[in-house]
Amino acid sequence: MVALAREPVHARHAMVVAQEPLAADAGVRVLQSGGNAVDAAVAVGFALAVTYPFAGNLGGGGFMLVRLADGHAGFIDFRERAPLAATHDMYLDSDGRPTRDSVAGWRASGVPGTVRGLELAHRRFGRMPWRDLVQPAVDLARDGFPLSWYGAKQIEDNAKLLARYPDSRRIFLGRSPGDKLVQPELASTLARIRDGGAGDFYEGRTAHLLADTMRQNGGAITLEDLKLYRAVERQPLTGRYKGYEVITSPPPSSGGVGILQMLAMLEGTECDAGGAGSASEYHYLAEVMRRFYADRSNLGDPDFTRNPLVRLLDPAYIASRRASIQADQASDSNVIGPGAPPGVRESSDTTHFNVVDAQGNAVAVTYTLNGGFGSGITVPGAGFLLNNEMDDFAAKPGAPNMFGLVQGEANSIQPGKRPLSSMTPTILTRDAQLALVLGAPGGGRIINGVLQVIVNMADFGMNIQDAVDWPRVHHQWKPDTLFVERGVSPDTVHALEHMGYHVERSGSVALVQAVAVRDGWLEGAVDGRGSGKAAGY
Repeated sequence: MVALAREPVHARHAMVVAQEPLAADAGVRVLQSGGNAVDAAVAVGFALAVTYPFAGNLGGGGFMLVRLADGHAGFIDFRERAPLAATHDMYLDSDGRPTRDSVAGWRASGVPGTVRGLELAHRRFGRMPWRDLVQPAVDLARDGFPLSWYGAKQIEDNAKLLARYPDSRRIFLGRSPGDKLVQPELASTLARIRDGGAGDFYEGRTAHLLADTMRQNGGAITLEDLKLYRAVERQPLTGRYKGYEVITSPPPSSGGVGILQMLAMLEGTECDAGGAGSASEYHYLAEVMRRFYADRSNLGDPDFTRNPLVRLLDPAYIASRRASIQADQASDSNVIGPGAPPGVRESSDTTHFNVVDAQGNAVAVTYTLNGGFGSGITVPGAGFLLNNEMDDFAAKPGAPNMFGLVQGEANSIQPGKRPLSSMTPTILTRDAQLALVLGAPGGGRIINGVLQVIVNMADFGMNIQDAVDWPRVHHQWKPDTLFVERGVSPDTVHALEHMGYHVERSGSVALVQAVAVRDGWLEGAVDGRGSGKAAGY
């Protein structure tokens, strides 16, 4: 195992960690101006819509987990919803085969939730004037900013998608690192949101621009869809692990129940006996991952599906799952049950950010367009990109998707329904004091990335930067393959293969961003697998 050497960023008072530096700086300025963690999160969310168009958004959705200094925890669900015109089989051709209409183009988008979600968060928990939180994003869009190498590479990698749509082609293509990206239409949209709140986006001029272009191009989102959209407050899920209280995401996230179930299965095993990065550690991680992902397809939007959370988190059930793990041999996914293969195919092109303020309030936000640059469409005259979130539903329940995963009926398409997600904003406390705030982009791998950072800190005492940078593994039940990142030693891989695992080298298992509290300091960690900035004071 290669030794890790990076130190986290330290701050005494407050910290912001985000995947784009200008947005992180906008959040720090809000904190220094007297705003709290939620105020700063709202500013970061709007700024990322300008500076990180790959995933930052107005036209997408996500989740916000809040833990106040007094111990109160809240969860805001602003996941996209299927339009009212959506139907169960809308992405099947005449032969019953899934089409690509859910991936790109005007029919791929769910009703966006981000603007409603940020407004609800501000109304419930914020204290600075709304306009002061949106103004930094207006300035960035109007005045422009130099495109980073990372941002230019994201555009280059998605050029074919963006080239299909005139406004996306005009705004983004032909850019090089260092070029100034100015977005006047987006600046005008943000200014209307600044002055009129979410009402403009869902009922005002911006709503009409979106609905009119949808109608002209065969899209499904209408003015009625926009007017009816509401962000929802839900009760966070909670559990315990190694002396920590874990506060995490409820459905329509599948991640929170996964984190709690897998941590509960790990407790009582010898997961930590061989040390961090050992074959025995990765074996136990893989086995609890295998069992959770076998259960995962029974989850869906709680407004439409009765989720079996009590059963999945029942101590007796968890004990039976733990007892089925052999200490030195891989299980066979073909005989592991109950459950069916994972219920969603979810893109990795999401973003996550964390904020902790000087009072100890903490916010973890994961939001997304789904794919990189979403559906590829920039709304003419409005300047914001639209999601392709309809692809997170099961287009044809019971049939394998392009990754060989069978999607469940619990995640089938229905009007007004939210698709199941892997986004997993999570907060840990110890003795009622804030200990860790984290989350990640990474599609279906998000849950396992968050899990392993928690284990690295709780079981192996790593500082948060080492915990984030440490090589990770991923197992999702089917295909029956253990994916390992670069950095897992050849000897460890050989030992895992000897246990019976089919091992494949893999790209990143999520991109975790985190803030830990340690010895009176805030420690910010940006995942070295991607880009970003930890900034504080």
